[in-house]
Amino acid sequence: MFTGIVTDVGRVRSAEQRGDLRLVIETGYDLDSVDLGGSISCSGACLTVVDKGEDWFAVDVSAETISKTAGDRWVEGAKLNLERALRLGDELGGHIVTGHVDAVAEVVDTCAEGDSTRIRISAPKALAPMIAPKGSITIDGVSLTVNEVHDAGDATHFAVNIIPHTAHHTTLGDLTSGKQLNVEIDVLARYLDRMMAARAH
Repeated sequence: MFTGIVTDVGRVRSAEQRGDLRLVIETGYDLDSVDLGGSISCSGACLTVVDKGEDWFAVDVSAETISKTAGDRWVEGAKLNLERALRLGDELGGHIVTGHVDAVAEVVDTCAEGDSTRIRISAPKALAPMIAPKGSITIDGVSLTVNEVHDAGDATHFAVNIIPHTAHHTTLGDLTSGKQLNVEIDVLARYLDRMMAARAH
């Protein structure tokens, strides 16, 4: 379980195809406090630490994870938003995040709005019932508030604002049109949608 509050931006040092894809990720974390078998959110995907060194940890990314996430996160040199798993008693600064990516979305456009940047994003239409204005959403592991939502043909467009602090401390400050993003909708919305679908049958 996570909160969507990024605590480090890591970099993929190497990517090696084995049975699964083995990534070695550089980090500023104190690795003495990271357990083998522990979970770290890597740009929104919950991955298990399988090895570690002084300034790096390794994860295995399964074919299933690769098929459901933005592929350019899992290549050498890629920057990743990192968050360690929530511990009992930690401050819940964002919202409850599972680290299970629901869909890959795409940046439509960006524009300056005061000191912030407004990002308009296109997501699969299937997510439309679970994205609401003023609701929470996770973009590449970052907890954000949805500002507006509207349907656009076979997609759903929504907008979020990236404040300067978020832009400087995550990868979201570098977004451009066409960039793919890992999206996780709010877990409560996911369960409510499932309940409504079950009642309809």
